[in-house]
Order: sequence, then structure tokens, then C-alpha cells
Amino acid sequence: MKIYDELKWRGLIKDVSSPELEEKLNNGGLTFYIGTDPTGDSMHIGHFSSFLISKRLKDAGHNPILLVGGATGLIGDPKPDAERAMITKEEVDHNFLCLKKQAEEIFGFEVVNNYDWSKDLNFIDFLRDYGKYFNVNYMLNKDIVARRLDTGITYTEFSYMIMQALDFDWLYRNKNVTLQVAGQDQWGNITAGIDLIRKKEGQEVYAFTMPLLTKKDGTKFGKTNGKAIWLDRNKTSPYEMYQFFVNVEDDKVIDYLKFLTFLSKEEIEELERKNNENPHLREAHKKLAEEVITFIHGHEAYEEAVHITDVLFNGNIRELNKSEIENVFQDVPNCDIDGDLNIVELLVETKICSSKREAREFVQNGTITLNGDRINDLEFVVTKDVAIDDKYVVIRRGKKQYYLIRYK
Repeated sequence: MKIYDELKWRGLIKDVSSPELEEKLNNGGLTFYIGTDPTGDSMHIGHFSSFLISKRLKDAGHNPILLVGGATGLIGDPKPDAERAMITKEEVDHNFLCLKKQAEEIFGFEVVNNYDWSKDLNFIDFLRDYGKYFNVNYMLNKDIVARRLDTGITYTEFSYMIMQALDFDWLYRNKNVTLQVAGQDQWGNITAGIDLIRKKEGQEVYAFTMPLLTKKDGTKFGKTNGKAIWLDRNKTSPYEMYQFFVNVEDDKVIDYLKFLTFLSKEEIEELERKNNENPHLREAHKKLAEEVITFIHGHEAYEEAVHITDVLFNGNIRELNKSEIENVFQDVPNCDIDGDLNIVELLVETKICSSKREAREFVQNGTITLNGDRINDLEFVVTKDVAIDDKYVVIRRGKKQYYLIRYK
């Protein structure tokens, strides 16, 4: 299967600027870029979905450049409903360095910063060298701007389109970039760049967009839509990433396998068959988790995530080490204690139970476990000796409610 047909099969092509692009993609040899603005200090799974295209095209004989927009990040791409909050130059610089390091480690490709070629461009030159090529009526008709006309759009946001077009032009002239790839929400900005190069340089360049990775309800993955799945393991541990992917909706898992993995058509179709016949086994989900985590963090991190999952399923909490406990239970209710406490007193003091009567009922019913051991003795005393590493006590109430207690 040629690269264009593979991208179409995976659902990774939404808009195409020219019918010539199919042949050009299949022949290889294009230098292309894909970019993101440094609005945070880590990429998330939405970025990963987009940036994976760089490796797919690299494997097909093309040359990728990843752009992290230190200049456009100071301006902010227009949101559909409101102006983005401005972030400081210091924040943008910090975020750029973090994303550059992350992109180089995960993908290994050249990373550029549009601040490098934008910082010395004065306002008059900007208007004369770039602004004169943009008709205001043309800009107003772009979807990304038109969506904001009723609520209002600032001149700063309005100018974002020109800045992104400027990037394409600079990369064309200095890096021989003839193709831009982006998410479908950037189509208006991309075609503005194509038009600029056609008018200013007298040359034809190309672009295509990808559908955005979305959840079942249609919302995209990102830090503004629920809890983000970060590529930084300090923000989202491999275990959390594993849990996310093994629990995605059955009717989305095949799409995610196409978007987020390099499994072949035959492998994915086999996983789809298994998912349809035995959805409870979640083989497709587990393979999705394995492929994504291994690509981002390595196979050891994937094995760690599976190990933690198995430990929690079997209740063998004591098999977890200190760092695993801190990662797994970082978001559960927690508190610090000092000294010995009867199990009933502990449950009340830590607010696991609302009263001694309720605490006694839970203990007598066998629904309280401590570091994986079921506690049904009302006289049981919790001491530092029972803590993992003399510090951690993990209480589970019922099947899924966890609480982390730390000894001071």
C-alpha cells in the first residue's frame, strides 16, 4: 500500500490542497513541516496523534521539520468562542525548551522556533512585505475568523493567520519546505500560506490536514477539554496512560489504533475481529496501550504499567515500590498521620468513614483492605510497622475507593 492510500485508510487525510499531492506523497522527497504553539510545557495525546504523521512521512522518504511556535505562541491562535489568555515571554520560552526536548526525544527530528525569524521583523516591514498580500475580505471568509465575527475578534488574533503564512514562506525560502501538514482546524491558516507563497514567490506549495483525534462525544483531546493525557510521565504516568487506553470506548478503539500506532492493516483488522467477537477481553485496547506507551516511554515503562495494573487487580499492594505508590495514588484522597490508631479510629479520623458506627460496619462486612490485606478485626491497630517502606498505608473501601495514608 502506497503512503497516500495508507493515510486515507487510516483516516489521516481530511483536506488536500491539490490533486497533485497524491503522486508527490507517493514519490517521496518532500521537505514538510508540522507545528504547535508552546502553550504548555508538555505535549498531550492530541499533539502525539498529529506529530506521528512526521514519522509516517519520514518512513515514506520525506524530510520532516517540527515547528514549535515561540512567536505565534505569544499571539495565540483564535479559539472558536473567546480570545486566548496571553502568556508571558518567559513562559513561552520555558515551554518551548520543554517541547523541543520532548519532540527530539520522542521523534528525533529537527525542531525550529518561528521566534527566530520573527523577532527582528519590524511593523512597517511586516505590513509592506506580508500584509499587502492579504485581502481583508479574503481573511474574513476564512472559517477560523468567521466563527468569531459575531462575538468579536481582536486585531492581534486576526493577524495570526498572516504570521502562520509567514512561517510557511520563511521555511520555503530557507529550508526548501514545500508541504505543510496540520489538524483540520488549521485549514484556513494553511491555505493562506499557500496563497502567500504563490503571490510572493511565484511558486506552488502543498498542504493537507488530518482529522482531529476526538473522544466519543466529538470533543478533541487537549488540556482544555477534561483531564489531558500528557506525554510527560511526571504529568501522566505510564500506568495512567495504560488505564486510559484500556478503557476507551469499544467503538473508538479501532480508530485510535489507526491514528496512534504503526500496526499494519492486517493486524488492525484482526484486532477489530477479536474486539467484535470478544469485547470483554479488550485485546485491541491492550495492544493500543502497549504500542503507544512503548513508542513514547519505552517497553520497560509499558511493563511497569501492566505490573501495577496486575498488582491492583490482585490486591497485592505490597509489591508496589515507593515511586509506584506515589504515581498510582497521587489523585486519591490522602492524609498524613502520626502514631498508632485503632482501625475504626483511623477510618473516622481520615474521613474514609463518616462515623464509628459506619466504620465498624465496613470492617465487620469485610469491605476494608489495608495494603491488600482484608481487615475484619475491630481491635486491629494500625502502626508504622504495617506501612510499606515505613510510610505508606493504602486503604481500599469496597472495590474501587482507594485512600492513601502517609506516616509523618
